[in-house]
Amino acid sequence: MILDTKEVTKRFGGLTAVNQVSMQIEEGEIFGLIGPNGAGKTTFLNSIAGKFPPTSGKVFFLGEETTGLPAEVMCKRGLARTFQIPRPFPKMTVLENVKVGAVFGPSAHGLKSAELRAQEALEFVEFNLPIDTPASQLNAVQLKRIDLARAISCQPKLLLLDELASGLTPGELDSMMALIKRIRDDGVTIIAIEHIMRVIKGICDEVMVIEYGTTIAEGTPDEVLNNPKVIEAYLGEEEVPNAGA
Repeated sequence: MILDTKEVTKRFGGLTAVNQVSMQIEEGEIFGLIGPNGAGKTTFLNSIAGKFPPTSGKVFFLGEETTGLPAEVMCKRGLARTFQIPRPFPKMTVLENVKVGAVFGPSAHGLKSAELRAQEALEFVEFNLPIDTPASQLNAVQLKRIDLARAISCQPKLLLLDELASGLTPGELDSMMALIKRIRDDGVTIIAIEHIMRVIKGICDEVMVIEYGTTIAEGTPDEVLNNPKVIEAYLGEEEVPNAGA
């Protein structure tokens, strides 16, 4: 088991954003995390990845307790992530942005090897602009590609994806789903927050649904998307005929 969270809770003052969420992820899985906007999905990942510590509960990564460790330590241990809204260094080039991830990864060996890994990561995600392009000149889809390249340049064991497919065309969705599967096939376990059910059904082995910070369902995509509680809380009645498609 690569990740095990035990009753992770995160409170902000009187607001409970995540309420006793337990999750077990096996190596090699693509695990989907879905739920309404504001359900606590990103807050849960933030508690795992070290952006802030959980209020209570425990996190175990690669068999060791990592509860409350900061993000830079988690990165060194093999956890990387993308963000719902990529925030690159706008005055730096594409290559320089991706190289940042390689420098801070678990097996960084200086700037030269980091640059080589950054170039390999950009090739892997099929980034199709010159690598000396300033990040400020990229559109939203291109920014998602370099955000993903920066994450995989860390050479992670576990990769957290936060709505990587949002804003993509149907053709771009197909390409992104194939890319995510290739990352998994390279030995990286993935947790993906996603709202597009086509993506969830197309790539995920297991899915968890969170509503108001609490887990309401977990299972295979077909099991979860046909669960009456999930339909009522998240999908809506119009999704029922297509839930198992």
